[in-house]
Amino acid sequence: MDRIKIRGGAPLNGTIPISGAKNAALPLMTASLLTADTLELHNVPRLADVATLLRILENHGVDHAVAGKRPGQTTETGQTIRLSAGTVIDTCAPYELVSRMRASFWVIAPLLARFGEARVSMPGGCAIGTRPVDLLLSALEKMGVAIEIEGGYVHAKAPKGVRGAEVVFPKVTVSGTHVALMAATLATGTTVIENAAREPEVVDLAECLAKMGARISGAGTSRIVVDGVSRLNGASHAVMPDRIETGTYAMAVAMTGGDVTLENTRPELLRSALDVLETVGVEISESNKGIRIHRNGSGLRPADVTTDPFPGFPTDLQAQFMALMTRAGGTSRIRETIFENRFMHVGELARFGAQIRLEGDCAIVDGVGRLKGAPVMATDLRASVSLVIAGLAAEGETEIHRVYHLDRGFEALEAKLARCGADIERLRAS
Repeated sequence: MDRIKIRGGAPLNGTIPISGAKNAALPLMTASLLTADTLELHNVPRLADVATLLRILENHGVDHAVAGKRPGQTTETGQTIRLSAGTVIDTCAPYELVSRMRASFWVIAPLLARFGEARVSMPGGCAIGTRPVDLLLSALEKMGVAIEIEGGYVHAKAPKGVRGAEVVFPKVTVSGTHVALMAATLATGTTVIENAAREPEVVDLAECLAKMGARISGAGTSRIVVDGVSRLNGASHAVMPDRIETGTYAMAVAMTGGDVTLENTRPELLRSALDVLETVGVEISESNKGIRIHRNGSGLRPADVTTDPFPGFPTDLQAQFMALMTRAGGTSRIRETIFENRFMHVGELARFGAQIRLEGDCAIVDGVGRLKGAPVMATDLRASVSLVIAGLAAEGETEIHRVYHLDRGFEALEAKLARCGADIERLRAS
């Protein structure tokens, strides 16, 4: 397996282009199954999860083409992918494909909406929590879908088509909102989604679906209304900037010191995280180019955060913020309310010399004067990059193992950091 080696201590200075959001690209790609026409997506990140979903869509019969490079495009900027589901040959998503990525389960919604049937493998467990699909299936049942679970597969049928309904989620679920939204676009009648997720990625999906001819109002609020239409057409859409990548690099600059402009991103996508960074002593300014992050090397102040659905502090930035607070001058408290197992990085951060103790859903971080490089192991996508942040500031050498987690969600990570002065390299498996 590949490893990443970091020699810490260098501040970051320069510019980092922010990629398209993985968490937006995946549902947008899935939405290609809703139409026989071509869906053209721009700014798609080059990630392992994107490649996995392409293989799943191919299994259904979706043709795809990756456009050639355009002027100014590099391996650190997004690609254009054209998806054409004119001839879907299979409405089954098998275990060997779905088991690689939970988001692939979402194909159940467009397959049902367009063809009236889908057979999709249960996605199985998850390293950061159970993330059950019961809320997704309950939403589909309210829309007239018959659900049977047998042999590890969900067999869903709607022979007369999906029906509009009132879907009330007992708790906010991004996956559930994506599924209900896609299914509702081709449903007969009107669907009202209550307690819907307000995340920008949901808005991005809704905007793309609207370009395809869907009739949607309320995306970005807790109440989304969808008037079903008989068919959707193709469209061209650019994937939104990755707010988690933006926040990750902002915290890396906050950790190491320096001055970096994060280009092609939007501050409103992660206002809560930027507010917290200003609280701990980071200078942030906004321009038409993006967001400038600056810290002159002065000490970091501690802060308390609680993860919450958007517009709250993102759970996907919790591990990165914990790494940052290991160097704060005092005690910070980080409460995780979204996923029950999302503190697995604590033990690995301790290998750098971090002082962290757990009390239920709260991590208490006592800042230390220095971190020392160490061999560490990535445990999940977001936790992996918290180890990179710690390694950038640690004295000596850090080697991170199992970096395939990073390849799932961060495009050209080493190149982007190296161009700003980080001493970082990938060691390829022999």
